[in-house]
Amino acid sequence: MSQEQEIFVPPGGPPQKPVNRELFSILGEEEIRRLLLLHYQALAASGIAEMFPSSADALAAAANRSADFFIQIMGGPAYYSEKHGPPRMRMRHLPFEIHTPARDLWLECFRDALDALPFPSEHRSEFEEFLESFSMWMVNRA
Repeated sequence: MSQEQEIFVPPGGPPQKPVNRELFSILGEEEIRRLLLLHYQALAASGIAEMFPSSADALAAAANRSADFFIQIMGGPAYYSEKHGPPRMRMRHLPFEIHTPARDLWLECFRDALDALPFPSEHRSEFEEFLESFSMWMVNRA
């Protein structure tokens, strides 16, 4: 990231409503890992593929790291914090130029992954609301 580029801060700040922490017990670790692998595979074939690892092994490792984060925020073990420290996701994503169109593609790929699984319909809209606010907070370029 060039020091001359201004970092955009989305209005409204970070997500105000956490993800439902019962989702871990509902979905289980294996299904959450499957969801994130599907998401990353979709990202690798998307218009923002250059932001993600190109090798299958590196992509799987990135999906696994993301799954650790989602497992933790969905009420499971604190894998992400144990392995990588505090999440601080906005800070961790600052090296990547994330603008609204990239965020929209990220969300589209996540929705496609959700469609591919038997994600519980009674929790889907609430989870998508979280993804909307979480992904908006990652936008760092106007």
